[in-house]
This record gives sequence, structure tokens and C-alpha cells, in this order.
Amino acid sequence: MDIFWNILVLAVSFFLLAKGSDYFVDGASGVAEKLKIPQIIIGLTIVAMGTSAPEAAVSISAAIEGNPDITIGNIVGSNILNILIILGISSAISRLAVGKDTNFIDIPVMLGATVLLFALGFDGTIGLIDGIVFLAVFALYLAYLFVIARSRINRREAEAMADKLLGEQGCTPVQTEEVPQKKTALPVAIWMTALGLVLIVVGSNFAVDSATFIARAIGVSDRFIGLTIVALGTSLPELFTSVTAAIKKNADIAIGNIVGSNIFNILFIVGLSATITPVPFPSAFLIDTGIAFAAAVLLWIPCLAKKSIGRATGIAMLAAYCGYFVYLLLG
Repeated sequence: MDIFWNILVLAVSFFLLAKGSDYFVDGASGVAEKLKIPQIIIGLTIVAMGTSAPEAAVSISAAIEGNPDITIGNIVGSNILNILIILGISSAISRLAVGKDTNFIDIPVMLGATVLLFALGFDGTIGLIDGIVFLAVFALYLAYLFVIARSRINRREAEAMADKLLGEQGCTPVQTEEVPQKKTALPVAIWMTALGLVLIVVGSNFAVDSATFIARAIGVSDRFIGLTIVALGTSLPELFTSVTAAIKKNADIAIGNIVGSNIFNILFIVGLSATITPVPFPSAFLIDTGIAFAAAVLLWIPCLAKKSIGRATGIAMLAAYCGYFVYLLLG
């Protein structure tokens, strides 16, 4: 009866996540449009941090309770799943164009954060100093994002002023083709974003609790639960948000959400957890961290070569995760 009840809760969680991600993507896109903030910045910050809220709650709680297999497994497992499953599905649905900044700044930062996690965890513990290093790097990355956002806004304002002056002089401004977007009032967009985030977090929490109960009922290890069940549960917001964004042709949000979430997961969540209490880093997770790095490289190669992620890459990512899952089952 308990398993049946948890399966029912899991189904309701998926519904909440589906509706929440729909509201969240529409609302975040509306906020970006009204405030003239590039969508990639929204994807890398508001959407990424919002959808990473479940990882933060689960990992920090697990660290305080002394369960490193859940803390580290959730983060590393989520990062692997975010790339191989979520971007794999998203790119199989629709080709995702990748911007220059994402190619040469954001993805390398994600790779660097993964290397930093491996290096600082190599001695078996991520302590207070390590946590401060993670948080300092995260603060620098956030500062970079806001500087870039400000420069882009200034450039757009300058272009608008130039067009206005040309119009006053009787010249025809150069017109750029824009994709028509549904107009949403700023208060409505903010409300939709907040409502979507609430539904996502609530749905994800229910999903994690019920999925973990089911997994433990059939007798699997905490490491396996952290890397798969909890990682999937806490990554459901990213899954629904990115797939919805891909369907709606918002590639910047789809990719920015995943890259930003992976950076946030390591630099902020692991960093904050380590400043609260030392986080043991079992040696088995070094292999998983290496796989997370390999997944990021698999993402980066087509981005550099084609400036986009297509269906073939998506299928390769999904196949790679199947291989990783088999490794976990046999390990």
C-alpha cells in the first residue's frame, strides 16, 4: 500500500513539474523581454538557480545529516544527467543554437568547476577552505554575468538611440528581422515565474521523497540512489524546463538552464555545504566526477564545431547515459 501511495504521489509530482516549468519558461522569457535582459542571462541565473533549488535543499540537508553519498551523488549525478539526458532529449526535439559567450565562457567555466571539484575532493574531504574557494569562484562568475548583461543592455540602448536619430534625419533605420513574441505584462510575467518556481520546487520535493522511498523499498545503495534516483528527482525541474524551452524554440534558456545549473550545483551548493560542515568525498565519486567532465566535453565538441547541438549529438548523449547507468548497476 505504501509503495502504491508513493507511485501515486510520483505521478502528481510530474504533473506539478510539467505545469510549473511551462509557467516558469513563459514568465522568465517575459521578464527578459520587458527588462531587455538577454535570455541567455536569464537562463544562466534566474532559471538555473530556480531549478537548482531542489539540489540545494537535498544536498545541504544530506551534508548536515552526515550522508555524503547523497550530497555528492546528488550533485555529480545531476550534472551528468543534466547534460546527457536533458540536453540529449532537448536537442533530439529541436536543434539548439549555442551562442559565442556560452561556447567560450560558460561551458569552460562548467568544465573548470568540475575539475576543481575533482581536485579539491581528491584528498577525501571538501572542507571549509575548499568551500570558500568554490563560493569565491561563483561570486566572480556572477559578477561577470552582470557585467555582460549591462554591456548588452547599453549596446541595445545605443542602437535604439541611433535608429531614433536616423529617423529624425529622414533616414530609414536598418531593420533587423525579429521573431514575433507573445507580449506579457511585467507583473504577470513575474507572477508566472514565481508560481512556476513554487510548483517546480513542490513537485520536485514530492518526487524525490516518493522515488527514494520506492528505491529503498527494493533495496539499493545510497550511492546508487544519490547518483540516479535523487539526481533524477532533483533534476526534474531542469528536465521539464529545458524540454519546454526547446519546444518553444527558446534555445538560450534550454542551454543556459543546464550549463548554469551545473555551475551553480558545484560552486554554490557544494561550496555552501562545505562551509556549514566538512563534506566527505568518497573515492568512488572521483570516477563519477570524471564522467561528468567527459559529458561536458561531449557537449562542448559540437558546440565548437557547429555552434549548435543537433539530433545526432542528442542521441549520442542518451546512449552515453545508458552506458553509465549500466556501469552503476554492475558496479
